[in-house]
Amino acid sequence: MATVILLRHGRTSANATGTLAGRTPGVHLDDVGRTQADRAADRLAVVPLAELVSSPLDRCKETARAVARAQAARPRVHTDKALTECDYGEWQGRPLKELARLALWKTVQTNPSAATFPGGESLPQMQARAVEAVRRRDAAVTAAHGAGAVWLAVSHGDVIKSVIADALGMHLDLFQRIQVDPSSISVIRYTEARPYVLASNTHEGDLSWLAPRPGRKPRRRTDHGAAVGGGAGPG
Repeated sequence: MATVILLRHGRTSANATGTLAGRTPGVHLDDVGRTQADRAADRLAVVPLAELVSSPLDRCKETARAVARAQAARPRVHTDKALTECDYGEWQGRPLKELARLALWKTVQTNPSAATFPGGESLPQMQARAVEAVRRRDAAVTAAHGAGAVWLAVSHGDVIKSVIADALGMHLDLFQRIQVDPSSISVIRYTEARPYVLASNTHEGDLSWLAPRPGRKPRRRTDHGAAVGGGAGPG
């Protein structure tokens, strides 16, 4: 199967002021967020992306466009509404410090599988549609470009955390143990046997090990299971 890179959007003014933006339209990257997006784009420039898919919200599309500009092939940015932010319903647009005083906040922190946002969706619903979207797109990229292909999904913090939790085989009630910062990069490779989480919440570091070797066509990866002892790592 192909390899998916999960990129959270850069910082917004809502992030900086502690406001839960949710699906509010017109929430854009701030100056720090644009710098973060450019830095992530520089890291990803060495990895030819077979596809670039984004949440339809502005902050994600702006981050995705920064990545596209740094790619030699200038790939088109596609959007997928299944990668959009959680529908926080009546929580949307409210200060986090205010929400932290509500009873539901404790449920979100300690038992998220039981959390449904008033007027919005539940966290299990969010995870189900996001995981299905990533796995479906990964299979399509593999079919179109081969098992050596690498593609990018630009999404949101809770969405990416839920996808990583699924790949790790973690119950959703444990997903708050995962950290996904603005413009951080995480990497998952799906196989017939299991998903492999290759990286999580990274901000620095060389990503060229993800790119196909020059002069070689991407080969179909054969999964013989996890290497006993940990293996030798990327070539």
